[in-house]
Amino acid sequence: MRIGVLTGGGDVPGLNPCIKAISRAAAELDWEVVGFRRGWAGPLNIDPDTPDSKQRWLMPLGVAQTRTIDRTGGTVLHTSRTNPGKVQPQDMPAFLERGNFPENEDGTIDCTAHVERVLDHLGIDALLPIGGDDTLSYAAHLHRQGMKVLSIPKTMDNDVFGTDYCIGFSTAVSRSVEFITALRTPAGSHERIAIIELFGRNSGETALMSGFLADADRVVIPECPVNIDNLAQQITADRARNPSRYAIIVVSEGAMLEDGTVVESGPADAYGHRKLGGIGTLLSAELKNRTGINIINQSLAYLMRAGAPDSLDRMVASAYATMAVQLLADGVSGKMMALQNGNYSFVDSDYCIKGEKRVDVPQLYDPHEYRPRIAQIHNKPMFLY
Repeated sequence: MRIGVLTGGGDVPGLNPCIKAISRAAAELDWEVVGFRRGWAGPLNIDPDTPDSKQRWLMPLGVAQTRTIDRTGGTVLHTSRTNPGKVQPQDMPAFLERGNFPENEDGTIDCTAHVERVLDHLGIDALLPIGGDDTLSYAAHLHRQGMKVLSIPKTMDNDVFGTDYCIGFSTAVSRSVEFITALRTPAGSHERIAIIELFGRNSGETALMSGFLADADRVVIPECPVNIDNLAQQITADRARNPSRYAIIVVSEGAMLEDGTVVESGPADAYGHRKLGGIGTLLSAELKNRTGINIINQSLAYLMRAGAPDSLDRMVASAYATMAVQLLADGVSGKMMALQNGNYSFVDSDYCIKGEKRVDVPQLYDPHEYRPRIAQIHNKPMFLY
């Protein structure tokens, strides 16, 4: 058996432990593991007729090569947001003829036939992609085309549908709580309002849990548009009640104003997403104008996913990897690893695109007070959502 592994989308702590665990579990079965560099860009850019391209885009993942990789964060395979099913004409590898592949309605090119040719040429028997719903949606597409696929969910937002937990979430929350707590020092010293922006495109779970655990005064999430005037009154009162004369707001990057404004920039990526970021700056200007109070505006951004994974992310990453190899050994494919109700499980590989995982607002959030409100714990998963 020859297994292909890749990591796509944003990096998170826990990817390297997952890769290492796949390597070890496969070695026990005398299977070979090879990694594709830069996510789906790996198989897309390999030219079967050019040996040099294989050296550039492939990485052996034996026990020796992965022995120490779990000690650091990120991914040794590197990553990208490439979608071989929707390649922009200017991003087509030079050796591919555009006219040989079907064109999508939006003008992008579907290079899936080339990816299948590469996998067949390399003798890849099964793929283990590690990523969010975008990366895994293309994996599900390949499974429908006949490729053996076992997917592993990762994302700081913890928003892949079908699982209670995604690799990277625990470390992202831990990092965020640490920095939110640290920012109380300058906020209190200068008697200011601190607005701390966290990653989180469509789901506010990371911001919600970080703000809840760090005891932030207010938390703004994508699921509930924010009224600036109400927030200004609330945060002014929060600051006045605090003997140290400061207040803390945590906001998801995908949060929006009541008029529907979402702060985005740049062109859309291969999955149709523009770059988010800047809602903290917008809120800072609006609140300063309404309250007259000076603002500390801090985007944690990549600090949330910097450094080594915590113990929980190491544990889940290793468990998902081991389970994926075990399923493959049992002749099972077309599945996504999952945690459900505290138990390791799996769902169909295309389950991630059959719904959306968002904050349960009635149970976990007060949309008028912009605060976490844990109304129901019984029968909720450990990772509230």
